[in-house]
Amino acid sequence: MKKHRIYTMAFASVYPAYVAKAEKKGRTRAEVDEIIFWLTGHDKKSFASALEDGTDMETFFAEAPAMNPDRALITGVVCGVRVEEVEEETMREIRYLDKLIDELARGKAMEKILRARTEQRLV
Repeated sequence: MKKHRIYTMAFASVYPAYVAKAEKKGRTRAEVDEIIFWLTGHDKKSFASALEDGTDMETFFAEAPAMNPDRALITGVVCGVRVEEVEEETMREIRYLDKLIDELARGKAMEKILRARTEQRLV
C-alpha cells in the first residue's frame, strides 16, 4: 500500500501553516509550540533539531520523545473524518495535531485544548 504523501513532507514545511492558522485568529506561535510539546513530548531543543534536520512527518511522530497518553481524549472531526476513528496510527497522530490547532484557532482555552484533568473530589 502506498503511503500518504503527508508522511514524506518535512514537518518544517507544515509547521508554518499551523502557526499561520493560529496567528490569523489572534493566537501565538508559542501556543502552537506548547500544543506540539504537549502532544509529542518534544522540548524546545529537540523540536528545533527536528525542524532543522528536515524530519518528515512520519518520522517526527514515530520518534517523538513521549507521545502524551491523554491524546486519546481528543475527539471530533477534522476534514470530515472523526480523529478517534482513524485506524492508521501515524495518520491519527497527525489528525490529533490538526484537531488541537483547529481548537486553538477557534479560541478554545489552552487548559481545555491540552485536556487538563481536574481532580475529582469525593463529597
